[in-house]
Amino acid sequence: MTISLAFRSPFRWSAIAGFLATRAIAGVESFDGIRYERGEVCIEPNGSNSLKMKAGAAPQDAVARARRMFDLDADPVAIGEHLSRDRLLRKLLTRRPGPRVPGGWEPLEIAVRAIVGQQISVQAATTIMNRLFAGGRFNDSALGGMPKSRIDAIRTLVRTFADDPSILSRGATLDESIERLTALKGIGPWTAHYIAMRALREPDAFPHADLGLKKAAIAIGIDPDKLLARAERWRPYRAYAAVALWESL
Repeated sequence: MTISLAFRSPFRWSAIAGFLATRAIAGVESFDGIRYERGEVCIEPNGSNSLKMKAGAAPQDAVARARRMFDLDADPVAIGEHLSRDRLLRKLLTRRPGPRVPGGWEPLEIAVRAIVGQQISVQAATTIMNRLFAGGRFNDSALGGMPKSRIDAIRTLVRTFADDPSILSRGATLDESIERLTALKGIGPWTAHYIAMRALREPDAFPHADLGLKKAAIAIGIDPDKLLARAERWRPYRAYAAVALWESL
């Protein structure tokens, strides 16, 4: 079955595809820069206002996952107009309009990656994720080689998710979502906001302690110690401001 996934322009396929490609789990999903593939699903650009998806079983579920993964329900014009009120973000958005917050096919994969990625490079985190999700299922026996605190945090998350999958669903408010996540041992504010951005689709999540965000902030003239205060004017789209800052690097 071939399905058209519509979106509002602008949509920069290369930006979101590049982000997801460097984080793809080998043997589970693949991204060659032109198309994303996962099992029976294949997604690629289809003109200026839609993506083309080929799917086998459960097409409705695949559509919902694809729309979350590529952030297709965002209104980039409204978001851009709001964030461009800040003159320091305006140049970034003029250069790279329509930032999208990359999601993921499986929320648990994103959440585990957030913990794995604490204080290590994207490449190193991807290597570990390839080991943890070989064959498409979480492999607890592959957790060795990381700090014990991180291993314990991942196991706690996986057990909690197995008992209550709603832990990786949006709460009534961003604060509620963050509070539920940080109640789990080993998940601090940075990890919780990263999970909220990508897995929970919280448009106002903002991992302000991220080193990349601080580096990008300095480059455009924002004191990194005042980044969180500056971001108050970016609400309710701080996650999109974060993506714009990351892209500027």
